[in-house]
Amino acid sequence: MAFKLTELPKKDLPITSGHRVCAGCPEPMIIKQAILASKDPVVVGEATGCFEVSSCLFPYTSWNVNWYHNAFENAAAITSGMEAAYKALSKRGKVTEPINFIAFAGDGGTYDIGFQALSGAMERGHRMLYICMDNQAYMNTGIQRSGATPLGAWTTTCHVGKVQPGNVRASLRKDIVSIMAAHDIAYAAQASLSHWNDFMRKVEKALTYDGPSFITVLAPCPRGWRFPASETVSIAKLAVETGFWPLYEVDNGQWNVTFKPRELKPLEDFLKTQGRYAHLFKSEEGMQVIEHIKELLKYKLNYINHMADATKGCEMNIFGRCALPDID
Repeated sequence: MAFKLTELPKKDLPITSGHRVCAGCPEPMIIKQAILASKDPVVVGEATGCFEVSSCLFPYTSWNVNWYHNAFENAAAITSGMEAAYKALSKRGKVTEPINFIAFAGDGGTYDIGFQALSGAMERGHRMLYICMDNQAYMNTGIQRSGATPLGAWTTTCHVGKVQPGNVRASLRKDIVSIMAAHDIAYAAQASLSHWNDFMRKVEKALTYDGPSFITVLAPCPRGWRFPASETVSIAKLAVETGFWPLYEVDNGQWNVTFKPRELKPLEDFLKTQGRYAHLFKSEEGMQVIEHIKELLKYKLNYINHMADATKGCEMNIFGRCALPDID
């Protein structure tokens, strides 16, 4: 369905003001958009991270929904456990209302130290949505490199100088959406908070499946990316418009591009907005890194488009052809 921006403020907000996140932090926006897209009550499992430590300082909380704080690495495990308990209680008639289960975590708790729990939850087939708020580094603990940190970016563990031009890696970043799709889950997608309607429709779609789903959302961090706090949404939009962060989904095995810019803007328009890339514009070696990033992005966009063509009409209907076993 299409969400009306004028109608959303009339709903009860899942989180309130008064939390302690940094000015310009994208995570409250992402969480609000995601939970407001759910038609049914939501139970949240959240990994330790920026928003967790900022939204629930005992004895206060900004959460208006049922919320469980877990460790850095086990958001998927805890949320899958709550979903299993819900199924058991529903079977015994102790819970009758429909409930959606959503896990939130950062890229560090998703791509890296939480990957084992995430992979297990997806493979077991729990009816849950896992949302990665992807700010491309361990921002909560000091802006250290993660598996999501792009090629050439500065972090406190990716030094910049004559020997090393920021983050050095063979690929642009770990392709977490393809990795999740390879688990043969019902739904995996990439979204941006700047394109809120696209993101909310993806959340709504993901929650309709009787099985696991995954969405990674670009979450520009003013502190870690080095840009003014007022520019969070505009930078997220530029990431999409330059092809740095394409919007697409893998829906029951079928790849779809959900937003295609009429004409891609120069990648430099995105990179120049952030201090984490400033060093690349100061040397010939840095400019070569930018050209390599462009080549990697071109390959990735072509890959997504080719996958969309190759899987057109090839819906697997993963969770419609066999019933998952009940849990006593």
